[in-house]
Amino acid sequence: MSRFPTFTLLAGAVLSLAACTSTGRVQQPATPTAAAVVAPANGANDNLNAVLWVQRSQEYRASALQTWLLAGQQLDRALADARWTALLPEEGGNHQSAKLKPAVVVDVDETVLDNSPYQARLVRDGGSYSDATWEAWVDERKAEAVPGAVRFAQLAASKGVTMIYISNRTAAMKDATVANLRRVGFPVADDSVYLGLGTDVPGCTQVGSEKGCRRQLVAQQYRVLMQVGDQFTDFLQVEDNTLAARDALLDKHKDWIGSRWWILPNPTYGGWEGASFNNAWSLPADLRNAAKRDALEVAR
Repeated sequence: MSRFPTFTLLAGAVLSLAACTSTGRVQQPATPTAAAVVAPANGANDNLNAVLWVQRSQEYRASALQTWLLAGQQLDRALADARWTALLPEEGGNHQSAKLKPAVVVDVDETVLDNSPYQARLVRDGGSYSDATWEAWVDERKAEAVPGAVRFAQLAASKGVTMIYISNRTAAMKDATVANLRRVGFPVADDSVYLGLGTDVPGCTQVGSEKGCRRQLVAQQYRVLMQVGDQFTDFLQVEDNTLAARDALLDKHKDWIGSRWWILPNPTYGGWEGASFNNAWSLPADLRNAAKRDALEVAR
């Protein structure tokens, strides 16, 4: 994820961290946690319930397990269908061939690795995201696996499917991230399967922290059977991060959800948050919160 989000999908809580996606505008950080509201350690914090739900609820674990289990049950179907691709035509989906090696593209943060301990520190300390604290957390290599993710990855590898990790962690975080992935049991064929933010893709100009160029790079070598993420931009480029535009994109591509695209629950950060206040991350926290309240649908 990158630290300047703009677009994600399906998350269910009001929060204060931002996600990994971008439209080219200046945005709040988007690697896995961004602008937490600075609050007294025991004061109100938008992200308290969200992080608590991820860490302590049986419902979160069940949702993650369910997603990865159902995705695993689709692998044989995807492998057997020579026309099957999880990439849109503009990102190489129309050039996929059964002769290419099969792969599954996954995001890292909150998709295969759980960074809730980092976010819990911010809540506990009344802190906010910073590049320094995030980089220190990544270097600790202590993130555990999202429930069900290792089992899926090992199943895919046993069928000859390569796991490709496209992350908005930076390219410079490759060594720490690969080590963390391997520590918790993920198959990492070699360092080339990690494509971090800043990866050079000849002939393609990356927009902000969007992943489109990196998906196009993967399409040159692999037939992508599935994409798995926690943000809308883990699947496609979002050019207009408004609630209406995001609704329209979901409606347009909804038939791929649960077959080619698989979404993990993440109530702690995402582009959907910025969309509720016109991506105006420079606003004071109280004004951002007021806009989020105005975005709520209240029964009348």
